Amino acid sequence: MTVSLVLACLWAVAANVLAMLPSRNNYWRRAYVLIAVGVPILGFVTWQNGPWIGLLVMVAGMSVLRWPVIYLGRWLRRILG
Repeated sequence: MTVSLVLACLWAVAANVLAMLPSRNNYWRRAYVLIAVGVPILGFVTWQNGPWIGLLVMVAGMSVLRWPVIYLGRWLRRILG
C-alpha cells in the first residue's frame, strides 16, 4: 500500500473518531478541518495511484462528509436555477 493510501485511511479513521466525539457546533469546524486536510491527501492519492483510485477515495470522503456535500448541492441548485 502506498503512503498516500495510508494517509487516506488515517484520515478516514480520524474522521470517524471525530464524529463520535460530542460537539456544540454541529461538527462544522471539524468538517472544515477535515476538508482542508483531505483535499491535499486526495491530490496526493490521485498523483500517486491514478485518477480511478483518486475517484474512489473522493467518493469515500464524500460519504463521510455528506452534509457539506448536500449543502453545496442545495446552494448550487439555488444559484443555478
